[in-house]
Amino acid sequence: MDTAVRERLIQPGERVCRTVRYSREDIARFAELTGDRNPLHTDSRAAERARFGEIIASGQQTAALMMGQLASHFSRDDDGVPREMLCLNFNFAFKHPVFADQDIELAWTVSAAQWHPKLGGMLGQLDGTAGVRHAPPSVVARGTILVKLAA
Repeated sequence: MDTAVRERLIQPGERVCRTVRYSREDIARFAELTGDRNPLHTDSRAAERARFGEIIASGQQTAALMMGQLASHFSRDDDGVPREMLCLNFNFAFKHPVFADQDIELAWTVSAAQWHPKLGGMLGQLDGTAGVRHAPPSVVARGTILVKLAA
């Protein structure tokens, strides 16, 4: 594969950002769909008595959106380079709660990208965060993805 095409698949320093907002209903629906029966996601009274005082999103809800954000970005073809992407490894640390009705910025930065001949694509290392702007991140993440030219 041409080096110029490889470099367009994924580039160090590339940023992928999106802002989301969960309603209390979104949080409860996600918890139900994933079998998360923790009352902190669905029961206002239980959440009020708990440490954070109100309904919080499950960590897996934000993690799922963060991974989906990367899958959408690195499997696009809007720039004339048709890609396909595989998630290889992700780690998430949940530092602070994510509450309903707040704008949450999901952000990833490509820290490294290199050609992997055996896999036939670019391995990308990414650092991610999710949280309210101008506050410490609620979620800190690291990930490894494989980005290939789509057949």
